[in-house]
Amino acid sequence: MRKFKTIVFDMDGTLIDSSEGVTKCVNHALKHFNKEVEDITKLNCCIGPPLIYSFTTFFGMTEEEAKEGIRLYRERYEPVGVFECKLFDGVENCLKELHRRGYRITLGSSKPEEMCKKILDHFNLTGYFDEVAGATKDGRIDTKEEVLRELIRREGGNVSDMVLIGDTIYDVEGAASVGMDTIAVSFGFGKMDEMKKAGILASCDSFDELPEIIKGLES
Repeated sequence: MRKFKTIVFDMDGTLIDSSEGVTKCVNHALKHFNKEVEDITKLNCCIGPPLIYSFTTFFGMTEEEAKEGIRLYRERYEPVGVFECKLFDGVENCLKELHRRGYRITLGSSKPEEMCKKILDHFNLTGYFDEVAGATKDGRIDTKEEVLRELIRREGGNVSDMVLIGDTIYDVEGAASVGMDTIAVSFGFGKMDEMKKAGILASCDSFDELPEIIKGLES
């Protein structure tokens, strides 16, 4: 019988709809390279993967250009964009219920760790989280795999009783690379068929469903 001890939440596209802040800040950076777009919804592809991947893969930047893009992104994000987001429906009630059931609640995000903490504070959610792991600004920890490895280290190294709640293929693949299963949410920025093909434990259409989905997987 499967028994989870630790629930790991992704942030962007899972706990929060961060599309406004992320896309505006990406566009702020792109403007410097004369790559600015009029319809910022076209930049939703940048929500989830590390910024250096987005800039090099989606916009053909060199690694040096991408590093400058990240600097420009943060120039707007840290004072303004970090708060241009909103919680998805049912987040706090779900966290409250999972906490009541005795799970450890953690965060594993490719967003810089200090930004993750600011967002949790902003929405008064910090008290629900036992651990928060995110990327480092120096690039030492950047990808989902690297973030999850750091989180696993902090949690004592036992990945078998952990499960990730995420919304993109980057979450599914990052979790798989460290031996962690994923429950995919359908309301984020990823494609459910793509995540199912990559191999997920279950799917979830709302936070109201999540505690019972986890319970069902343990029975």
